[in-house]
Amino acid sequence: MSREQLVEMARREVENLAADRIDLAEDVYRIPTSAYYDPDRWRLEVDRIFKRLPLALGFSCEMPDPGDYRSLEVCGVPVLMARDIDGEVRAFVNMCSHRGAIVVDEGRGNSRGFRCPYHAWSYDLQGNLVSIFDSGNFGDVDKSCYGLTPLPCAERAGLVWVTLNPNSDVDIDLFLAGYDEMLDHLGFASCHVIGRQNLDGPNWKVAYDGYRDLYHIPILHRNSFGPDSAYQPDYYAWGSHVRMVSPTRFTRPADLPEDQWELEDLTPGIWTIFPNISIAGGRGSAAYDGQGASPFMVSQMFPGNSPEESVTIQNFLLPEEPDPDDEERYAEIMKMYFDVVGDEDYYTGFRVQRALKTGAKDHSLFGRNEGGGQMFHKWVQALIDTEDKDLNALLERGVEV
Repeated sequence: MSREQLVEMARREVENLAADRIDLAEDVYRIPTSAYYDPDRWRLEVDRIFKRLPLALGFSCEMPDPGDYRSLEVCGVPVLMARDIDGEVRAFVNMCSHRGAIVVDEGRGNSRGFRCPYHAWSYDLQGNLVSIFDSGNFGDVDKSCYGLTPLPCAERAGLVWVTLNPNSDVDIDLFLAGYDEMLDHLGFASCHVIGRQNLDGPNWKVAYDGYRDLYHIPILHRNSFGPDSAYQPDYYAWGSHVRMVSPTRFTRPADLPEDQWELEDLTPGIWTIFPNISIAGGRGSAAYDGQGASPFMVSQMFPGNSPEESVTIQNFLLPEEPDPDDEERYAEIMKMYFDVVGDEDYYTGFRVQRALKTGAKDHSLFGRNEGGGQMFHKWVQALIDTEDKDLNALLERGVEV
């Protein structure tokens, strides 16, 4: 069924290519500029979006074996993901039950269990407390009540999804709305993580607006990607998640019968995961055609410590086994994306941030050709307006876009 959806989208893009058109939203959309800097609004976004929705925090391919783990901090929550002895990936608050110390430093590794560096309380791969240092003198404690705090966790489409609220009952399948079946075609489960780098950015929405927008490409990126870069996309939505692709990426399938369309012909474009991920490159990418495999860049944007800050993690995944002879090329690709996003996108975003705070304009505009941004902000507003008890109902019915 998911491949049929890809073919159906490709047909539409071939039609739009032939007609030299794109599908447009019904109207121009307006949002208050204060939504980008108001501290109360920002706290609601962190609490009602990042702290209660499933977030794609890791990749199955970087934790293939029992004992593999990755730890990181997300919106002030220290998270530990680990594959247990039965092969299941689990997630926990990375906090010792004794006195709250961080159990595992940020990063990746493999371990048979986890030992707190403060007082040596030890936990197994399923988060159970298995030993207490000097337990005879410590006192009587029921170890079964003091394991690591589990977080809702699931694997879908080669991604590890974690919800930061331990008590969340959000249905991940309602949240994904079938999008995981589409992402399966990108093949993350069999990819190889070849690099990771962090960038500081402006307000998380100022940053993320650019990832659902091709309109700026031939202008802002005229010196990096060129003034003739495709900038007119179509948008396809699965719940809050959006694929963005230009009809010009379908010149090859337009010249072939459908039974000769390859996966690379069907999957180009930018695949975004709400609320904070953009997937570019990889299979179907034209960026490094003829020079070997092109890595995916999976960008994760997280709010920082204030409305005016964010942090972006750029993850680079190669669809095939890395070639040691290509390490220099991989490094060049990573540097190129670091420079383009930092020196062009986020340089502009920081200036946007400062200008918006003046209050000179009371609203910002998203045109009919900026449907991805329109969809994003409608979902942000709907989630802010929705109480916990009604969240699954919202995910099931969706938002009118």
